[in-house]
Amino acid sequence: MKAAPIGKNTRRRRPAVLTVNAIETLFARFQAANPDPKTELEYTDAFTLLVAVVLSAQATDVSVNKATKGLFQVAATPLAMRALGIDGIKRHIKTIGLYNSKAQNIYDLCGLLLEKHGGIVPSERAALEELPGVGRKTANVVLNCAFGQPTMAVDTHVFRVSKRLALSSGKNPLAVELDLLKNIPPGYLYYAHHWLILHGRYVCKARMPNCGDCVIRDVCLKVDVQ
Repeated sequence: MKAAPIGKNTRRRRPAVLTVNAIETLFARFQAANPDPKTELEYTDAFTLLVAVVLSAQATDVSVNKATKGLFQVAATPLAMRALGIDGIKRHIKTIGLYNSKAQNIYDLCGLLLEKHGGIVPSERAALEELPGVGRKTANVVLNCAFGQPTMAVDTHVFRVSKRLALSSGKNPLAVELDLLKNIPPGYLYYAHHWLILHGRYVCKARMPNCGDCVIRDVCLKVDVQ
């Protein structure tokens, strides 16, 4: 039986997910290039991190940091933030998109923190997700950065990069999160979402990825092989 001729429209089918060895290589490279990655949001404790992450929805970290610099100088606790009132919070964050709803959420979550948690940010996912403006991604960031838990926060960068690198074939953020938790070696999980976010933000960009500067270029399967 003759092999099918290799023509213009003939492509080799790539695997749905990288091999175990390839995933190990990928994260070992990330670790070597950046052994202690951090979120680019500026914060001092679990509460200021929580507020910053709530504000970061559909906004850049740079814009959030500019707004929170003044906000946290006058209100770095739930009690002080609540005392500002919704209008006071708005004055500090009005340069950020969706600032009206975000100010309301921050005011309300501070009230719930004071009423139900003694002003302390809880370290349990369910309790975090009960707070206004806090979804699964925000909870994952707080659990990881403030409490040291190996969670996987899937934002647009992580979602895109995970699909491009064949780390996940999931169709939605939760499916991608679960794939990553399953496929990434445990020793890399604590920092994994930072590496993927930074890789997507600065190298594997949505429209014009900088493949020439990529430390995992030889591992990447995003381009079908002719």
